[in-house]
Amino acid sequence: MNIHKAIRLATRALMMTTVLFAVSAFAQNMHTSSDFQGPKANKGHVTHSNRDGKSVLTLSDDFVVPDTPDPHWQLVDSDGNVYLVDKLKKKAFIGDKYQKEIVVPSYVKNVSKVVIWCAWAEANLGEASFSSPVK
Repeated sequence: MNIHKAIRLATRALMMTTVLFAVSAFAQNMHTSSDFQGPKANKGHVTHSNRDGKSVLTLSDDFVVPDTPDPHWQLVDSDGNVYLVDKLKKKAFIGDKYQKEIVVPSYVKNVSKVVIWCAWAEANLGEASFSSPVK
């Protein structure tokens, strides 16, 4: 084997190792909840990630927004504190569009559970839990 082939082979091996470490680091930065369980929100899950130094929660593509008057994001931390965060549907969203992603407010120390909450009926429409609190 000549020296040029050996250098190319070593370079490719190094690049593949770098890519694998990058993918692994990205995957470690993401957490997926259990599936939603509840009377109205019972499809999909939530993914937690850190982007640009912010904690972000994203609903999966198979999540179905409950057909209720005022569905909201509600977060529960590891101490059981509950935070009504934001509406799923806003006037700015037309048709079947909704707020699929939120930035976790800085005053929420961690998230152990995401609840889809109907603020009008004051009812839990469905919830999804993380295996351990995320932040």
